[in-house]
Amino acid sequence: MMKWIFGLLLLVNVVFFAVMQWGSALTVDNNNLQAQAPLNADKIKIVTMPATSSPVPVSAVSVASSVVMSTSVPAVANAAAGTQFSCMEWGEFSGADLQRANNLLTSMTLGYKTRQRAVEYNTGYWVYIAPMKNPVHVKKKVAQLIKMNVKDYFVVKESGVWKNSISLGIFKTEDAAKKYLAKLQEQGVKSAKVGERASMLKYSVFVMNRLDSAQAAQVASLHKDFPESELKTVPCN
Repeated sequence: MMKWIFGLLLLVNVVFFAVMQWGSALTVDNNNLQAQAPLNADKIKIVTMPATSSPVPVSAVSVASSVVMSTSVPAVANAAAGTQFSCMEWGEFSGADLQRANNLLTSMTLGYKTRQRAVEYNTGYWVYIAPMKNPVHVKKKVAQLIKMNVKDYFVVKESGVWKNSISLGIFKTEDAAKKYLAKLQEQGVKSAKVGERASMLKYSVFVMNRLDSAQAAQVASLHKDFPESELKTVPCN
C-alpha cells in the first residue's frame, strides 16, 4: 500500500514539474509573439516593383555614362584624322607668268604650305623680236609693245649676236612658243618670231603641301588662267 502511495506521489511530482517547465515556455513564447508583432508591423515597408522595367543602381548609371563619354572623344579624333589633304605641283613658270602666279598664291596666304622648285633646261624655244640697230629703236619698240598690252618682255643688253633684241617669252617646247606667238599676233605684234634658244633656261614650279579641299579647289580655279601650265597631284612627303 505504501509503495502505491509513493508511486502516485512520484507521478504527481513528474507531471507537476513538466507542467511548470513546458507550460511556462509556451506561455512566454505566445506572449513574446503577441508583444513583438505590433513592434515589427510598423517597420515593414511594401515596395512596388515596376512591371515593365527593373531598377538600375546608381553605380550602373555612372558606369554607363563614363562609357559614353570615353567613346565620344575618340570619335572626334578619328573625324579629325580622316580629314583629306592634297599635295600639288604647278608649273612651269617664267617671266611675267611666274610673277603673276606667285602673286595669286601669296594672296591665298598658304604660308609654309608652298615653295618654289627650280627646273633647268639646256635648250628651249623663245618668242623674240630680232636685234635692232641701236637703243633708240629698242625704246620705240618697247613703247609699241606697252601700247599693245604686252607686259612680258626683256631687252637683251649683253654683247653678242642677240644684243638689242627683245625676248617676249621662253618656252620648253616649240609648240608652246608657237601658241604664244599666235596670241601676240592677235594683240597686234607682227615682228615677233619663234626660234630655238641654246642656253640655260630656268623655270619655277610651285610645290604645295597639305592643302585642304577648299585650298585645292582654289588652286585648280587659278590654273584656268594659265592654260600652258600643268597642275598635278603628287604624293605628300
